[in-house]
Amino acid sequence: MERAEKQEMVTSLHEVFSDAASIVVVHYDGLTVSEITALRSQMREVGASLKVTKNRLTRLALKGTNYEGISDLFTGPTAIGYADDPVSAPSALAKFAKGNDKLRILGGGMGDTVLDQSGVKALAELPSLDELRGKLVGILQAPAQKLAAVTQAPAGQLARVFSAYGNKDAA
Repeated sequence: MERAEKQEMVTSLHEVFSDAASIVVVHYDGLTVSEITALRSQMREVGASLKVTKNRLTRLALKGTNYEGISDLFTGPTAIGYADDPVSAPSALAKFAKGNDKLRILGGGMGDTVLDQSGVKALAELPSLDELRGKLVGILQAPAQKLAAVTQAPAGQLARVFSAYGNKDAA
C-alpha cells in the first residue's frame, strides 16, 4: 500500500469515527467471503456499515476523536461496525454473532463512552430510533383517541334514546 493510500485511508477512517453514533469492534477470524458478504448485506439493511481495518492505521485515525479509548481493541483481524443510529450496528452484529461463533464482539464505543462486550450487547437489545419514534407517536395519539371516544359517547347515547322512542311510538 502506497503512502498516499495509507494517508487517504486514515483520513477516511477519521471521518467515520467523527461522524458515527456508535462503533463496534469485532474479530472476524475464520469467516468466509460469503459470510462476510451476508453480514455486510444485513448491516446495510439496517443502515449500518462494516469495514475491515488495518490496526495501525485505525489507531492513527482514532486520534482526536471521541473514540480514542477503544484503540487497544485493535489487535488481530478486526473490523468495525458503525452507523448514524447508535443501536443499529450493535444489534446487527450481535444478531449475526449469535448464529456464527467466528464473529466475536470485542467492544466498542458510543460517543466518548467505551463499551465492553456486555455493554455492546446491552446496546444491541435497545429498540432502534424508528421503533422509539413509533412508540412515542402511539403514546401521543392514545389520549386524542380516548378523548374522541368520550366526546362521541353522549351523542351516540342520545341517538339511541331518540331511536328507541321513535320505535316505541311506531309500535
